[in-house]
Amino acid sequence: MANEREGQEQAQERSGTASEDLRAKRSESRAARTYTFFLRDLQGRAGIDRERAEQAAESVLCTLEQRLIGSEAEDLEAQLPRKVRDLLQRCPRHEGLPPRKFKMLEFIQMVADDLDTTPNEAERLTRAVFLTVREHISEGEADDVIGQLPGDMRTLWVPSA
Repeated sequence: MANEREGQEQAQERSGTASEDLRAKRSESRAARTYTFFLRDLQGRAGIDRERAEQAAESVLCTLEQRLIGSEAEDLEAQLPRKVRDLLQRCPRHEGLPPRKFKMLEFIQMVADDLDTTPNEAERLTRAVFLTVREHISEGEADDVIGQLPGDMRTLWVPSA
């Protein structure tokens, strides 16, 4: 009887571990799909390859987070695909630094320097990243972000007609 109960307990433990493994695999698969969807959206919008899309997303979002005050950066991150958030975790430029206010030209120059490109290309990529992000977050969060941007930067965040 004791052996039978022990066997059942071991089977339940194995089953629990298998369930946890399955949940973890499903979660990872879902995260990979949403990340791929985000990058494909950005790639198509900007006409760039996957590697450049990742670089652009990381650079633009890292720079944006340097501009957002209070908990807004965390609120924005919470709505992004998990693997996009992971890109931002590797972004050391704003780690430990308080957010600061800057205008569009400085923002574009920071992105241009980071991506080793021209300001015109940095602006084009910034617009593509912002539009892609807007499509992947709630309208309320998009409004919260734009509420913290100066007028000249709002033109980057709002899709052109």
